[in-house]
Amino acid sequence: MDATDKQLLNFLQENAKLTTKALSVKLGLSPTAVYERIRRLERTGFISRYVALLDPGKVHRNFRVFCQVKLNQHIKPHVLSFEKEVQKLDEVVTAHHLGGEFDYLLEICVRDMQEYREFMVAKLTAIPYIGSTQSSFVINTVKHTTRLPL
Repeated sequence: MDATDKQLLNFLQENAKLTTKALSVKLGLSPTAVYERIRRLERTGFISRYVALLDPGKVHRNFRVFCQVKLNQHIKPHVLSFEKEVQKLDEVVTAHHLGGEFDYLLEICVRDMQEYREFMVAKLTAIPYIGSTQSSFVINTVKHTTRLPL
């Protein structure tokens, strides 16, 4: 990856709907050269997918919770089972396996506190091997980006 690829990736991280023509003007390359660079970046895995980022308030999912989960035993069958079950939960938008006091950090988006309670009681705590959870509720998002520094 060269400096032009990095510029191209930065432009695409900001707006993936830019046309190859618009990108070619920004980069000082031909549209064909930009197209080929994008295809190469996709093929080599630098670009993994394109998505639409939604406004959580518009889709009634603006109650954001970070839930730390501790498994009762941190052994492979429990870890794999927990991860498989978490994959099925639409409310969980990110799940990270951590080192430290807690085993997982889940980011959960729901409508409100009542929906979060129902999620906890009916779905999350129904997963086997959970020893404990601790939840923190977002008051205000100061920074949120999907952009990776290059």
